[in-house]
Amino acid sequence: MIDKKFIFENVKILFYAFIIAIIIRSLIIQPFYIPSSSMEPTLLVGDRLFVTKYTYGYSKHSFPFSPSILKNRVLFSTPKRGDVVVFKTPADNRTDYIKRLIGLPGDKIQFIDSNLFLNSSEIFKSRIAKNDKIYCGNSTIDVFTFEEKLSNGKIYKTVYLKNYSYQNSDPFVVPENYYFFLGDNRDCSKDSRFLSSVGYVHKNNLVGKAQFIFFSSDKSIGSFFAFWKWHKSIRFNRFFKKII
Repeated sequence: MIDKKFIFENVKILFYAFIIAIIIRSLIIQPFYIPSSSMEPTLLVGDRLFVTKYTYGYSKHSFPFSPSILKNRVLFSTPKRGDVVVFKTPADNRTDYIKRLIGLPGDKIQFIDSNLFLNSSEIFKSRIAKNDKIYCGNSTIDVFTFEEKLSNGKIYKTVYLKNYSYQNSDPFVVPENYYFFLGDNRDCSKDSRFLSSVGYVHKNNLVGKAQFIFFSSDKSIGSFFAFWKWHKSIRFNRFFKKII
């Protein structure tokens, strides 16, 4: 004999657990997986990280499937230059991208002879390695590794191809309520430089701020279920690493 009360109680528990999970994911924190190499060396393919949803306030993109329940952003807090941010791409308002915030509303960004300029001042960068190899898609590329320092003191690592394939650009002037993002893997990133696919990102498209990595594995060595390869595939040194 099936106990209907037992079934009902378990369904109710599962329903409450689902609602709590949705609330946590929408309002507090959400996990994300890194599928591309556009943010190397800061983020590697296979990194899993937590993004705080409350940092910049909330928009419809804070919720699963982006329901049209909020017209504008509420409880908005201005992002800081240099933050690593998850956002919905303006091209489809659906795909999640993660890049570094470089330009605030009103800023002028330009590349001149492969150097990054912000409001007509060159962003200081110092080379810290000249023989690094990183991924670009499924290929490995030889790069120079730099430390860049923004005007607010934020320091982070970037990499450039040795031939500096992205040499010069027209000035990008960031419109009001929009932001300009770049990937740390400068010659292997589709970001705000490409106006037809990403371009400037409206503040309503911000999803949250990347905070720390909680798990990381290299699928090129073996899947998670290949436990006999864990000592090689799982990057234990990246666990709980703060994202800067």
